[in-house]
Amino acid sequence: MLRFEVSVEDLLRSRFALSPALDLCLLLRSLASHDRPLPRAWATRLLPAFERLRRETELDAALALQTPQGGPNFVAPPPRGLNQTWADDLAMIRATPLEAARHEIATTATGPSAHDPRVRAVLDSPDAVSRIAEAMDHAWHELLAADWPQLRAICERDVVHRVGVIGEHGWATTIESLHPSIAWRAGGIEVGFFAPVGSVLLVGDGLLLIPSVFVGNIAAHLEDPWPRTLVYRARGTAALWGEQETVPQPDALTALVGRARARLLVALDAPASTSHLARSLAMAPGAVGDHLAILRGAGLLVRARSGRSVLYRRTPLGEALVGSSG
Repeated sequence: MLRFEVSVEDLLRSRFALSPALDLCLLLRSLASHDRPLPRAWATRLLPAFERLRRETELDAALALQTPQGGPNFVAPPPRGLNQTWADDLAMIRATPLEAARHEIATTATGPSAHDPRVRAVLDSPDAVSRIAEAMDHAWHELLAADWPQLRAICERDVVHRVGVIGEHGWATTIESLHPSIAWRAGGIEVGFFAPVGSVLLVGDGLLLIPSVFVGNIAAHLEDPWPRTLVYRARGTAALWGEQETVPQPDALTALVGRARARLLVALDAPASTSHLARSLAMAPGAVGDHLAILRGAGLLVRARSGRSVLYRRTPLGEALVGSSG
């Protein structure tokens, strides 16, 4: 079991962030079968490009740094916030001092693939950092960039939901909602998913929480330069993986309001903006806006401004309609 000792100051400093580089590393590990397998539809679509990149670029050198337990920090630098982009991450990767990269390479590149002469030539080269960064940039643009707006929307919606839970129920309930193995006990966060690790002090820096669509269960960063971090599976990931049939889209509700509006009503189990809904459901923003206006006019939704965004949520009537049709 892993336990984070949490003070009041730690709670005040705890925050959410997104990490494109971390999700890229998790995707690469899944494609290379180091981690939980991708759903068949995604694997079928991405594996041909993944195998071609392994032949035509130096991606195998980046893959040699990944293990079932994790990878080096320099290829997935700590994110600064919710606006983190791949360009931000790539700039940080390229800025890694060679000696720092060599130290991490020595401790992570220990598997059989690291002894391949082609891979070893990259890892031992004086421009190893730039060559690994270039290979990861190719992987980003060919494997993840096209899907990232939708994946980002799912993660952003997750954060909106968690912040709402904090406001309504507090941090303890929010933390426990991240995963069934997480519990708030005696002023600390206990994660039963891990092998015995002991206690980790947050020492006033707070906890960084990162939603991800590719993480299998729960992942953690416990050492510098990362802040103490929990990476958890974002809400909505099951639907993304083609498991929409497990999400209730009742025939009666579809017959009443139409398929597109039924999808929107069901999707609004947490507040979301027009753009978040459009990206996460792969619908045109204009069509989403039109459907939301009709649902709002029917008394099934209300909207409220939150910062720069306008968030929609179901009214009690909308909740009853979805619930009674399930």
